[in-house]
Amino acid sequence: MILLMRPHKHPPASEFVLERVLYALSDSIRLDIVRHLARVDAAACGDLDGGRPKSTVSHHFKVLREAGLVYTENAGTTHMNTLRRADIESRFPGLLDVILAQQPVAPEVSDAGGQAV
Repeated sequence: MILLMRPHKHPPASEFVLERVLYALSDSIRLDIVRHLARVDAAACGDLDGGRPKSTVSHHFKVLREAGLVYTENAGTTHMNTLRRADIESRFPGLLDVILAQQPVAPEVSDAGGQAV
């Protein structure tokens, strides 16, 4: 028996909504995924899961796809993901470059009393 994975839905660039893009990028996990995809041609979901449960990772990719940030293609049993850089640039010129130029925020270190150092 051959198992076929159904293709994912991807909105056309003309339907990207700024609020949805910003919402997708407001989560640190999704932002990390976008940063990683900006450095590579494509990556499998397993390369980007950070040890998180599959259901959690699937949710994050769905949000990214629906916002138009990520294109997911089935390659056998693997999902390969690419950043839709050209589509994002055509709809929101310069937005992705500004976001990717920001450095990740380091987590606060606290002392034994729970105070931020």
